[in-house]
Amino acid sequence: MITTDFVPGSPCWLDLGAPDVRAAAAFYAGVLGWAYEPSGDGEAAEGGMFRKDGKVVAGLGPLTEEGARSAWMVYYSVPDADATTRAVERAGGTVRVAPKDYGEAGRMAQYSDPLGGQFAVWQPGTVKGAERVDEPSSLFWTELYTPDVAAAKRFYGDVLGWWFDDMELPGGGGTYSLVTPAGQPGERMHGGLMQMPAENLTLARGHAYWHPVFHVDDCDAAVGRVTANGGSVQMGPEDAEGVGRLAVCLDPSNADFVVLTPSRD
Repeated sequence: MITTDFVPGSPCWLDLGAPDVRAAAAFYAGVLGWAYEPSGDGEAAEGGMFRKDGKVVAGLGPLTEEGARSAWMVYYSVPDADATTRAVERAGGTVRVAPKDYGEAGRMAQYSDPLGGQFAVWQPGTVKGAERVDEPSSLFWTELYTPDVAAAKRFYGDVLGWWFDDMELPGGGGTYSLVTPAGQPGERMHGGLMQMPAENLTLARGHAYWHPVFHVDDCDAAVGRVTANGGSVQMGPEDAEGVGRLAVCLDPSNADFVVLTPSRD
């Protein structure tokens, strides 16, 4: 469960880098009911915030890195972004954006893990993170597809102190590694790692990648809105025992995300 107390190592924020900010804002408004609030002088191209029922759920901005694909970036809360940066370097990761301050709001850095999975951290100041999580139309889970789960466990265990609990997927679907922040009980699980061969990781050219899972009231209806607004579906909708009904989707710029109606069990 993701909550807004944002203990160290837990997801606290996410934002989307899009080639067309206005188009992305319209898509997620149609699919998740988000309202887009431009920042600065109000020009959509400069990015801004998504809100649901008045609460901030995510950020949106233009792609700034040449050759980068449109994708969601997940941020994890840390007490010291500089210390985390040193841990990333010791563990074999890459610093993509060195720690920098955003006024009194907090301090941010972005990295790649040794398998190419991109993620970010946020050292909170006056801003702790998203205002709405674990509710319909907000972040519910985070997931890493990687060609080497064992290597990912070593890296994220060293860098973010995560604990892992493996479970076998039904029907011989492989092993799924559940992620919990260090020192937290099982109900604070916030994500999972799934091993996939490099040839199945085409979105990131064979590299690992993170994506968000969004809570929705009706998975099938959400999938209908995805396709009606120009997105596509990679998998599903399908039922996952003990989890709920889910689908893996792409927005019109091929940024991937999952919609999930959690099980009521």
